[in-house]
This record gives sequence, structure tokens and C-alpha cells, in this order.
Amino acid sequence: MNRFVAAERALRSAAPHQLVDAVREVLCNDYAAKTVQLYLADYGLATLQPVHTAPSPPESVPAYGTPAGRAFGSQEPFVEKLSDGQVRLHLPVTVRGDRLGVLAVTMPSAEQAEECLDELAEVAKVLGHEVIVADRDTDVYVRARRTDRLTLAAEMQWQLLPGRSCTRPEYAVGAQLEPAYAIFGDNFDWSGDADRLMLYITNGMGEGIEASLLTNLGINALRNARRAGLSIADQAALADQAVYAQYRGDAHLSVLLLDLDLRTGRLQVVDAGSPQMLRLRGRTVTAVEFDAQLPLGMFEETDYVAQQVVEIEPGDRLVFASDGVYAGAAPGGEQYGERALARAIVSTSLLPAAEVPRAVLRELAGHRGTPVPDDDALVVCLDWFGPRQAS
Repeated sequence: MNRFVAAERALRSAAPHQLVDAVREVLCNDYAAKTVQLYLADYGLATLQPVHTAPSPPESVPAYGTPAGRAFGSQEPFVEKLSDGQVRLHLPVTVRGDRLGVLAVTMPSAEQAEECLDELAEVAKVLGHEVIVADRDTDVYVRARRTDRLTLAAEMQWQLLPGRSCTRPEYAVGAQLEPAYAIFGDNFDWSGDADRLMLYITNGMGEGIEASLLTNLGINALRNARRAGLSIADQAALADQAVYAQYRGDAHLSVLLLDLDLRTGRLQVVDAGSPQMLRLRGRTVTAVEFDAQLPLGMFEETDYVAQQVVEIEPGDRLVFASDGVYAGAAPGGEQYGERALARAIVSTSLLPAAEVPRAVLRELAGHRGTPVPDDDALVVCLDWFGPRQAS
């Protein structure tokens, strides 16, 4: 049995809370590694947090301007030379485009590191898959991602999310919420199959637990309808009924529902009082207007109609932002607005979709002059590469 297979087996057979111990043991024994440490990105995507069981844990690492941060941002292994001739490999831990963190492995020499770099990068990918599975059975990795305590509302919101990024040959999508540790009602959701991608961007009403309960009801009603095979218009109608039945019009949910045909690039939209969408084509940013329809739950038995959008082109980037982005105010009261957002979209055009939301939110924080917004701020980025080419 070769050493990569041994590493894979060790991870698959380890107890959910002992993945780091398992990968450390096999890398030290079979690859001559000196140290092994897993870092997971925190909820705010600002730091990489160590997963540890020792009484004296390693320190967290900034997600920017550090060797580990470079591997996390570029999604490529980064080799750090140490003073004693050893090298530290920083390996992205990613599952289908969802960036979880970085595996740091110290090797005795550059030669040994180069010899096994490709295998260790594959081990990091296997570790990522096992972390996702282990999250069902242990809180070890969820706790490790936190730099602070989440509010109960934020806990409920994060449990709703599908991930923060996803990549396929046809598209890439990335999203981020702020403030990460005290979010209210904004949310995003997506689901892809062989032929289509369905994407929801939600701008919640209210604050705290009430906002989170409303969003939970709306998103789960949409998922229930989607999983029954219904169109986005019918999904909106059934979710509208569920929200109205609970709140009788006293609370409502603004949602943008998108259905992207992966075979043709045709895009259908239901704009139920939604966040706005901007399209980047080349270096030009254009606001895409939809036919406005009522938010979910405002009135009983509202009918919704899917709007056919002109086919998007391969290379197009679609960016969605909640009102917490547009309304972000500088100390002098000036709002961030669509023009500043368009500039941020152009300035981040070379970044992958997974990196765009946090880059735009950093720009927004600079405009506000404070890292903590007064309202939820949600940015979602969708890159369309074009239909999968027949092999």
C-alpha cells in the first residue's frame, strides 16, 4: 500500500473529532513531516484559525499578507522557506470550490518537499472532504472557525447557508455576509444539477431572532418547493403562502430567485422585492433591471411570473448586493451607492468569484471608516463560463 492510500485510509477511518491527529500521524510517519497544522477560515474571512486539541493552541494567522493567506487566496500551494533549511508547505483545503482553509506541513528540506508536494496537496483535498462530513457529528471544526461568539441569530443564519463558494466547469459562485458574527436576515442559497443552477439572494426584514426565523421559514419553503421540481415562479408562490400563513402580512421577505440553464445560458428571474444585480461584461458594469413583484408573504396568494432575461454571455460576471451595501454610509453621511459598487466590481475583475465578495466588502468597510456595519451587507458573485463542452 503506497503512502497516499495510507493517508486517505487513515482520514476515512478516523473519528470525526480526530482528523487533524490522524493526518498528522500519517504525514509525520510516512512523509517525514516535522509539524502538521490545519487552519480553517473564520466566519469573517479575516483570519485562519488553528484546529487544535493541545492546551496551548497555535496562534491564528491573518488571511492576508501571510504565507498561509497567500495559499488560501490563490488556491495554489505556497512554499515558505524557514531559517534552518526546512520548508513549510501551505496547502489549500478546498471542496468543490468551497474554500475551507489551509494545511501547513513543515518538511525537513526543500528537496523532500518538492518530491511529495503533489501528493500532499491531494491529501489536503481529502482532508477537506472529511471535514465537511465530520461537521455532521462534531462541533470541533465549527468552533475552530470562530474568533468570537456568534449571536443566536447569526448561528441560525450560518446553518442555512450552502457554503461560501462553489466552482464547476460552467460557473463559479462566491458569497459573503457581514457582520459575520451578528447577521440578521440576509441570506443566500444555491443548488446545481446537470442542467441548471438555482440561486436565491434574500434581503431579510427586521433584526435578531425574529429576522432569522423569518428567513429560515422562507428559505426552507423555497427549498421544499425546489426539491419537488417546481419552477422558480411556483417556488416563490408556495414560499409566499408559507410566510403569509405564519405572519398574516405583518412580516415579509425580499428574495431574488434565479434559474440559469447551464446548457444555453438562458436566465429566468423572479424579482420579489429583491437585492439589485449588476453585470460586468468586459470592463463595463451595467445595472440589470427586472420587473418588480411583491415580497414573499406581503399578501395572500400572490401570483409570481418568471422574467426571461436576455442570454448571458460566457465571461459575464453577475454581482448581487443587498441594501446594506448600497446604504453603507461614510462618517460624513455619504452613502456607498451604485457608482462606488461599480468601481469596486471593475477593480476586482481579475479576482476569482470566491474572492470578490470579501474584496468588495473590504472596500465598503473603508468607505464606512469602520469594519462593523450597522446593517447586514451581502455580496454574491456569479461568473458564467459557458456551457460544458461536449467531450
